[in-house]
Amino acid sequence: MDLTGEERIAASRDAVWKALNDTEVLKACIPGCESLERVSDTELEATVGVKMGPVKARFNGKVELSNLNPPSSYTISGEGKGGVAGFAKGGADVTLIEEGSETVLKYVVNADVGGKIAQLGSRLIASTSKKIATQFFENLNQAVSGS
Repeated sequence: MDLTGEERIAASRDAVWKALNDTEVLKACIPGCESLERVSDTELEATVGVKMGPVKARFNGKVELSNLNPPSSYTISGEGKGGVAGFAKGGADVTLIEEGSETVLKYVVNADVGGKIAQLGSRLIASTSKKIATQFFENLNQAVSGS
């Protein structure tokens, strides 16, 4: 499933880029993020708790940054295992466009789940995924712009 959207942020493109590459900012912005550790310049390890309908799961996995084009764009992708709940994998292509004193962050998110969590139905998974993505980008906006 693919989700697209954009977020207008009252900050420079450089400030938004810096935030997108700061583990503390990312940890604070990712809904349900319990831990986020940098392993290398392009790899992170994360633990994220997610609730989809009646299923609660904790996913442990890796996050990778690729297609780096500072400060304009990158791809962030990851895969996590949630034990009996199954797995989740996905990513986002993120593009930053400077417009005056603001930055327009455009994103295309793709997500896939398997195992028990996949049995919940595509509508519930899609709506939950959209909610998580939207919340992340809103949280990032607040963290960077301070509003």
